[in-house]
Amino acid sequence: MTEKGASFSIKNWSQHDQPREKLRDKGKAALSDAELVAILIGSGTKAESAVALSKRILASTDNNLSELGKLSIKQLTAFKGIGEAKAISIIAALELGRRRRGADALERKKITSNVSVFELMQPVIGDLAHEEFWIVYLNNSNKVIQKNQLSKGGITGTLVDVRLALKTALEVSATAIILVYNHPSGTLKPSQADKDLTTKLKTAGQSLDIKVLDHLIITENAYFSFADENLIT
Repeated sequence: MTEKGASFSIKNWSQHDQPREKLRDKGKAALSDAELVAILIGSGTKAESAVALSKRILASTDNNLSELGKLSIKQLTAFKGIGEAKAISIIAALELGRRRRGADALERKKITSNVSVFELMQPVIGDLAHEEFWIVYLNNSNKVIQKNQLSKGGITGTLVDVRLALKTALEVSATAIILVYNHPSGTLKPSQADKDLTTKLKTAGQSLDIKVLDHLIITENAYFSFADENLIT
């Protein structure tokens, strides 16, 4: 059954069961994740409503929206009733949600804790399959001037140019920096190389009056802070 011939269109449901009307009348918070996805796809199949289909798709990711956002067009179209257009709609919506989270973090601007750094950077690098090393540049009020990707590596590592990191800090008049990178493996334990890099950047920054406030290792759901563990002294 193609998308064009699919039945169970939302507009044909009883008004009580229509998620669009439910959102209009009761607000977005009243809808389940499956109902929100159902609005995106619009219809199911002759044998399955859009909500039932959405529940089945969500169940395949243990009802985890973050995991749903990682599914490819090919993986989504493997579900009967999901064609390419519907798959693209789901992917686009989840990507907008990811970007919104990053935008919300940026709007706060002032870094008040390592949690705020995690909130700023997790949407950017938290669920990548490769390592990326970023630096958050701050002014003397700990407000974010900008955040830059310094390097991008493979699954097991990335290279960092200390001179480039500090050159950018001088160019944007940063007085402090926070080092951030992700571990695709999910481990939060820093390596000796991680510790050595932190020391190297801290030492180089001291001569320029640029402080290294913290170094965060980020995974999808958690982070490790060098400052919390007294690894930046």
